[in-house]
Amino acid sequence: MPLEIGFLAAYGIAPTVLHEAVANARAIGVPVDVHLLKSGIVDEVTFYRALAMELGLPFTAAPRPSRLSRYPDSILAGIAPLEGFEGFVVAPSGPAVSQFLRHRHIAPRGLVVTAPTRLRHAVMRIWQRRVAELGANALPNARPELSIRDGLGTGHIVGLALLSLVLSYGAVRAPAMTIAALGTGLSPLFFAAVVLRLATVLLGHPPEPRRSIRREDDAALPIYTVIVPLYRERRIATRLVTALSRLDYPSAKLDIKFVLEADDQETPAALAAIAMPGFIEVIVAPAGNPRTKPRALNIALPLARGRYVVIYDAEDVPEPGQLRQAARAFATAPPDVACLQARLTIDNTDDTWLTRLFTIEYAILFDVFNPGLAEIGSPIALGGTSNHFRIDILRRVHGWDAWNVTEDADLGIRLARWGYRVHDLPSSTLEEAPATLRTWMNQRTRWMKGFMQTCISHSRAPRAVLSELGPWQCLGAAILTYGTVLSALVFPIFTGLFLLTWRDEAGLATIVSGSNLLRAWSGTLFAMGLAAIFLPALMALKRRRLWRLLPWTALLPIYYLLVSVAAWRAIWEVMHVPFHWNKTSHGLAKTSRSGLLQKHHARAADTTSLNTAAP
Repeated sequence: MPLEIGFLAAYGIAPTVLHEAVANARAIGVPVDVHLLKSGIVDEVTFYRALAMELGLPFTAAPRPSRLSRYPDSILAGIAPLEGFEGFVVAPSGPAVSQFLRHRHIAPRGLVVTAPTRLRHAVMRIWQRRVAELGANALPNARPELSIRDGLGTGHIVGLALLSLVLSYGAVRAPAMTIAALGTGLSPLFFAAVVLRLATVLLGHPPEPRRSIRREDDAALPIYTVIVPLYRERRIATRLVTALSRLDYPSAKLDIKFVLEADDQETPAALAAIAMPGFIEVIVAPAGNPRTKPRALNIALPLARGRYVVIYDAEDVPEPGQLRQAARAFATAPPDVACLQARLTIDNTDDTWLTRLFTIEYAILFDVFNPGLAEIGSPIALGGTSNHFRIDILRRVHGWDAWNVTEDADLGIRLARWGYRVHDLPSSTLEEAPATLRTWMNQRTRWMKGFMQTCISHSRAPRAVLSELGPWQCLGAAILTYGTVLSALVFPIFTGLFLLTWRDEAGLATIVSGSNLLRAWSGTLFAMGLAAIFLPALMALKRRRLWRLLPWTALLPIYYLLVSVAAWRAIWEVMHVPFHWNKTSHGLAKTSRSGLLQKHHARAADTTSLNTAAP
């Protein structure tokens, strides 16, 4: 029996259990002690307390490392100097365990054993200011021109002031001419956006991969990190743990990190009532600003042990084989492919009319638009979840911008600027859509605010952007950022004016010279715009086999009108509360296309009732 676990037989662990663990660990290709702990066969504190007794060393559940420790190095290495120069506290893992046991008789004095989780808590407590600083400012400190932290630059302020002055003057002196000039000036960008959306319809991308793909051996799989930021997610905790436990991936090679906020009391209480798998660890982010999801992600990133990392939201239910599929795709992809974007799909489709339209929108975005962009090599504004990264590249680009409230869109553009690509991953993740207009509006306002922040961040040095991206990718980035924002802002205005001018022969367009040409151009753009709304929707419904939602596509113009309202609200927030995060509540779904939501809700309800009934 391997030295690193053989001693456990003397501390109450059955030899048959240990022999079985050895066989499983060898099949997976991991150290047997890691397999024991990640699989939950042995509790972490039990293992390290027994190890300390076997080594003849003291054990502590409350280590007190000194400030000579390092973050995150002391945590990753499993060793830190003790306070008062009294020795070292150690939490060995893998080969280090057998090394300690092999040389137990010559071990230096002053060693104290603890569990890795206890060591991590202690080191993070000492370095909480540094942890908070790295989480918030790693990117802006290294590349301030790529972060929104410092807000608008002088060039932005001067440009916006001049634009406002010109538009205000024109609106008073020549309103018709001003609107016509504005529409003409923006029309090339809108035309390019429409052409791009229509082009993606022509590219074939089914939402499910071929089922004949060979299954990789467990021993060939790398360690995979999963980061899940959580804040006040009491209702969803049980379902989340269940969904992640269903992942078809060796538990010993899973490195799942829940990141909680320091002032969140309900989520830790909910997690404490769940039998947590050994491959899930809970990290509490120290208090600090901004209070955003990307800050929480940045805090977990230095502690990640995987070769790849994926981000999931609290309500996500990924396909069980998604990590295997991503690992296989990375292994065969060129090294400049930094990210794989899985496909998000709404599960609570039938809750309300809004969730039905949200389902159509997500099907358009993740089953038609993004796969098409990936195929033609355009930058992609990532989804906020189910994006898989090569962790070395993610660290190289300094993670996420903690000050951008739509960090996914910003990161997608930044990866392209650094010369990396994003590929589509044809694997689905179920999500819960907001069912009420108020919740939806708050979420969409945050998204639009983040897109505006992304526009600001990546327009500080236009020449640099053009040089890094090249003309075609630069156009794609402009469509994804400025096109998204401007089209949302002017959609109701220009649509209304177009209908007005075509209804009235002596309308607004006839005031402008060359009005016939203008009317022809505006009519063409309007028709193509309608096609860009409905044709991707039809293709998306076909690929998702959701033809029953076909009648609801007639409401898409109204849905995009609501997006416009959110965009105008976002302008106010950019000026007054730029870094405020509108939290979206989860666990409120009433329906489920897959049936998974009801099952998990029922299971959570049963757990709650049992906990309530317990003496």
